[in-house]
Amino acid sequence: MSLLDRTRSLLAQASRELTDPAALAVVSLASARLEEPLRVAIAGMVKAGKSTLLNAMVGEELAPTDAGECTRVVTWYKDGPAYRVQVALADGGIEPRPFDRVAGALRVSLGRPLSEVDSMTVEVPSRRLRQHTLIDTPGLASLSADVSQRTYSFLSSASGDDFEAAPQADAVVYLLRHMHGSDLNFLEAFHGDDLINGSPINAIGVLSRADEIGGCQLDSMEAALRVATRYQGDERMRRLCPVIVPVAGLLASAGATLRESEFRALATLAAADLESVVSLLLTASRFASAPSDVPVTPTQRRELLGRLGVFGVRLSVSLIRSGVATNASALARELLSRSGLARLTEVLEVQFVSRAQVLKARSALAALHGVVGGHPSLVSAVEEIRASAHEFVEVRLLHQLRSARLPGRPEQLAEMERLLGGLGASAPERLGLPPDSVPSLLLSAAQEALTRWLRVAEHPLSAREVRYAARATARSCEGIVASLSA
Repeated sequence: MSLLDRTRSLLAQASRELTDPAALAVVSLASARLEEPLRVAIAGMVKAGKSTLLNAMVGEELAPTDAGECTRVVTWYKDGPAYRVQVALADGGIEPRPFDRVAGALRVSLGRPLSEVDSMTVEVPSRRLRQHTLIDTPGLASLSADVSQRTYSFLSSASGDDFEAAPQADAVVYLLRHMHGSDLNFLEAFHGDDLINGSPINAIGVLSRADEIGGCQLDSMEAALRVATRYQGDERMRRLCPVIVPVAGLLASAGATLRESEFRALATLAAADLESVVSLLLTASRFASAPSDVPVTPTQRRELLGRLGVFGVRLSVSLIRSGVATNASALARELLSRSGLARLTEVLEVQFVSRAQVLKARSALAALHGVVGGHPSLVSAVEEIRASAHEFVEVRLLHQLRSARLPGRPEQLAEMERLLGGLGASAPERLGLPPDSVPSLLLSAAQEALTRWLRVAEHPLSAREVRYAARATARSCEGIVASLSA
């Protein structure tokens, strides 16, 4: 029986045995969540670029990127049959709210004081939101302590150390501009002492506004990748956030939503005298307002700056002048490919989507744990799944590997991480083979890995923790063999 099926069965048992209406409501919500898309929260310090990144991930200008009241509320973006906005009130009520579009982004009037609003839900017909619901959270370290507290309160229940409430997010994408102690402290608070020992399986890092790290020069993304690699090598950060991806959010958002009028303005810039264009693009303030003989008005320049940033404008002009981008579609593709968004999407697939059942079961079990205290049989059943489910065993071992708490040769530990699904959950990814490998090749590789790790598990000189890890790795190999044989 799969992990999700075991969790469903336990929730069904709880719904039969519990009598308290509040506990039954928790069980009902947990059961419904198992059938929903994964919930992924986007968090970070103020001005980290959360809303911009969300717009890029959805491929549409939805989230407001100004400092309006809507950015101070936890906002859920879900797939739905039509555009709809609802506000959840602090007293438990739900109100539909009217909305319009301003420069593409949704503008919603909350209709009430911020203190009376708990959260907002935006439904959008979106293929990208069918895999995971995205949750935009208010910026941490805000000048308003109440605003920051909304994010802490929302995500602290996701950590699993507050079992009195169902965790609201299954995973988090955390945006960093620089690696500050406050970022690390938040990530530690988010993980807590949860049912999989604070494993970083449910968090990935994004080095946001990556283009600014290299001074908005044309090689800025290469510089940002070096910084992200250095951060990822930090022992404390790797324990909390095993993957850090540099992303230029403005570039990604503009590439996903580029307008024909914007391409024409950029093409006009590219066709102008090179010396004049270079002079104009020396700084953001100069580009926004300096007088120039380049036939693009200051108003148009400010709009381009707001949409692409200095780096995006410089890169676009270079791509158009070199003939790489000859129309709006080609430029949009180039901006997207250079933004880092594709790499982030790939990491999301490996870290979150491929492990959706683990993350959703984790959330459901955490919710159930908080309401079964007076029922020993249910408590025992929850703990049995937590301790024995192989998916959770894999996650715990990945955490130990990434925390450098398992002895072994580097190549041996790297293979263990791969086989446990740390680089992807599919059979080819676990076996380190191309995705189009024929089943017979995959089966042969899985059987060889199984034999190899069984030898490690049975070797008399292997340390006790290595034997345990090797047996778990062999169990993962057995699962691959079984699925391929079937």
